[in-house]
Amino acid sequence: MNGILPLWKPKGMTSFDCVAKCRRYFHTKKVGHTGTLDPEVEGVLPICIGNATKIVPFLTDTKKVYVGTVALGSTTETEDATGNIVEEKEVTHMPGKTEIEAVLETFQGTITQIPPMYSAVKVNGKKLYEYARANEEVERPIREVFIHDIQLGSIDEEKSTFDIYVECSKGTYIRTLCVDIGKELGYPAHMLQLERIQTGSFSKKNTVTFAMIEEAAARGEQDQLLSPISEGVSHLVHQEVDDALMFRIKNGQKLAVTDAPLTNNPFVFTNNEEVLAIYEKHPKKPDQIKPLRVF
Repeated sequence: MNGILPLWKPKGMTSFDCVAKCRRYFHTKKVGHTGTLDPEVEGVLPICIGNATKIVPFLTDTKKVYVGTVALGSTTETEDATGNIVEEKEVTHMPGKTEIEAVLETFQGTITQIPPMYSAVKVNGKKLYEYARANEEVERPIREVFIHDIQLGSIDEEKSTFDIYVECSKGTYIRTLCVDIGKELGYPAHMLQLERIQTGSFSKKNTVTFAMIEEAAARGEQDQLLSPISEGVSHLVHQEVDDALMFRIKNGQKLAVTDAPLTNNPFVFTNNEEVLAIYEKHPKKPDQIKPLRVF
């Protein structure tokens, strides 16, 4: 079985838990996820099965879309609702729509973030959450991420919360974004809840649940839940080739740039809409292109 399972990850499971479960349902060890979701976050988690594991880094690199809730008045050690409170301040003035939107506007485009201590970012070969659990201090790396769009949803003055819609690059910590938005509004803050509603071309409306997978597996039809590999690389430029060039591509040969005028890098070769390979410019030979992945 080769393809992409558009999974809706439930709360309470790690991304690796989901991979392990899919290995059992699809009877293969060749399974990989495309962007970690915290255990308490639910949402779109495309799972690559079989040969589709070759595109994991390309699908991971796509834009993500989230809907979440910012809670003003307290921040926690984990920056979400699961951690112990480390700072509190009474919300005496709940910011209004205009004030919040003005602050959200400042987070559009390239921003810097310091990853939360309770995260899987590695420093000196050790994950940050391992330092946090051992009560060890460590300098966290500053990272640049890109916010394509951020919009205000509903406001709950009584609970001092408001919803946000965020389109962002990979590696963006929405928990940290919520904390930083709160700071700009003059209050400690944390992320109350979060859903990832889109990863690349996969959105909430076309996901499947574990209950649906279990039912399909009982009928031996779990392969019918898989999307083609082409959907996982739909954000890359596709170039259709004839049968003669297809043979060379499927054998992983380097090609002359003239064989495929580059409009982007990397890009996908297809034949009859079937993904053959992902190619890139040769780093040392400007007149050539070379394969990154061959299917």
